[in-house]
Amino acid sequence: MNTQAPNMRPVIRQLDDAAINRIAAGEVVERPASAVKELVENAIDAGARRVEIEIADGGKTLIRITDDGCGMTEDELPLALSRHATSKIDGSDLLNIHSFGFRGEALPSLGAVGRLTIQSRARGFDAVELSVEGGEMSAIKPCALNGGTVVTLRDLFFATPARLKFLRSDRAETMAISDVIKRLAMAEPSVGFCLRDVSGGRDKVSFRVEAETGDLFDALRGRLGRVMGQEFVENALAIDAEREGIRLTGYAALPTYSRGNAIAQHLFVNGRPVRDKTLIGALRGAYQDFLSRDRHPAVALFVDCDPHKVDVNVHPAKSEVRFRDPGLVRGLIVSSLRHALAEAGHRASTTVADMTLGAMRPEPVEPRVYQMDRPSLGARVASYQGQAPLPVSEPVAPGFSDLSASYSARVVEPVETEARLAERDEGLPLGTARGQVHENYIIAQTETGMVIVDQHAAHERLVYEKLKKQMAETGVAAQALLIPEVVDLSEDDLTRLLSISGDLAKMGLVVEPFGGSALAVRETPAILGEINAKALILDILDELSDIGQSQLVQEKIEAILSRVACHGSIRSGRRMRAEEMNALLREMEATPHSGQCNHGRPTYVELKLSDIERLFGRT
Repeated sequence: MNTQAPNMRPVIRQLDDAAINRIAAGEVVERPASAVKELVENAIDAGARRVEIEIADGGKTLIRITDDGCGMTEDELPLALSRHATSKIDGSDLLNIHSFGFRGEALPSLGAVGRLTIQSRARGFDAVELSVEGGEMSAIKPCALNGGTVVTLRDLFFATPARLKFLRSDRAETMAISDVIKRLAMAEPSVGFCLRDVSGGRDKVSFRVEAETGDLFDALRGRLGRVMGQEFVENALAIDAEREGIRLTGYAALPTYSRGNAIAQHLFVNGRPVRDKTLIGALRGAYQDFLSRDRHPAVALFVDCDPHKVDVNVHPAKSEVRFRDPGLVRGLIVSSLRHALAEAGHRASTTVADMTLGAMRPEPVEPRVYQMDRPSLGARVASYQGQAPLPVSEPVAPGFSDLSASYSARVVEPVETEARLAERDEGLPLGTARGQVHENYIIAQTETGMVIVDQHAAHERLVYEKLKKQMAETGVAAQALLIPEVVDLSEDDLTRLLSISGDLAKMGLVVEPFGGSALAVRETPAILGEINAKALILDILDELSDIGQSQLVQEKIEAILSRVACHGSIRSGRRMRAEEMNALLREMEATPHSGQCNHGRPTYVELKLSDIERLFGRT
């Protein structure tokens, strides 16, 4: 892409400070949300307990950050606008980083592409103000300020108007800013945040949270409830695990509380919001047995470790990190989440019941019937007689009897000896079976309401868990290929695949080098039958390149087990005896993950008696 004339030699030049700052701004400040992120992180690093953000026109014309942090003195303010001047590191150890920012590039970069004004006051000093416009710094002057710092950025990218063409609509930029603030709010529960949109002279509060109190989990739970919604914390499991100096905390939602995209996945490393392939891949691995590929778990997970074990200086915006031992971090996330999900047992998301109740809303209430419109006593007596059950000896008149041909429902009538057992079972989580409808749904009564169970989905999950347990105990049987299949790869792909050959061998896929950059596939998992080994190897490499690890072989094996479980489970349309239904309920209570089928759908719905009474207007 060289546009120099062939007879001209390129000359090396030293760029001026203005050009350097604009180049740095292009790396650090991609859009208004990037500027807000840098400025709010500076406020948090300054010890602020409350941060207020004002924006106009999606942050394109105005961004103002007000904090109650430590502030800056008259001598420090000009230095803060110099490149690579920072109070957060001394330069001797670039890995020992305990703050959001550390490069000292944000303020000079913003001053190079916009109109920047900083007002600040440190305790015991007078308030001062300094402005920068297009890289040109004004003289310091006094101002009125009680304490902390106010940073005002106007006309972002006015000095580089070409960048404005790449910005999205005001609405889209505002949403991006809101997302940045919410992520930082989750990372700092002890800090209060307020985001205001002052476009067109209005003052609209877009997001506000007060500082949380209490211990780590109480404060985090309260903050997540305000940011991600109360439904999330009600259907999330607390995570707290540690391995070799790396600690994992946070909340992970039940599989039945899944999403259609990854927007509800929030990952933090040492308090910093990140989008890291290792963490995302580990998250997918932890939930792979409970969700289909088009569903995504909702989580807020925090990885904390010694700063020397992670490099946060691998991306200009610090949105990616590199762990010294990524395998250790991945193993901690997968094992911790799977352990928490197993302990949840048969529990399913409460939103399942909410959706069920929503679908059962009563019809609009008719206007009240006044006294003069009520039926007479004689009419009511005739009506009651018509609704009374007929004696057994009398023939059944046409009416309800017609339904028996098209509708299937059976009531379980326990004998006297079983009555006491039924009363005892009602105290169990899934209660006692009281009936079966359409030969597919079990109706059970609990102490606090009722449960509707999908008998096929529930039994399918139980059979699947048994098959997995058997496979874990006996191992994955491998079948040796009569003629090994040789796959030609690049040197990098060969190295990448051989690095996980031990894990592949545990799943029945045995590979070894075959000279040069070729790979020989010696054995394949027997349960998969006849497969295209080359296509499988290439798919594994694609997954390795995408997320850093591959679960493809395990997913294929578990997909086979899932199909076997489907065929070996109780079919829809089968009539079940009372003891069979109760046995199924007891086994669900004792089996981990029985609250959702193999695709993440619920196996049962629980309706509280209070909710049922509300449907009928009894409360």
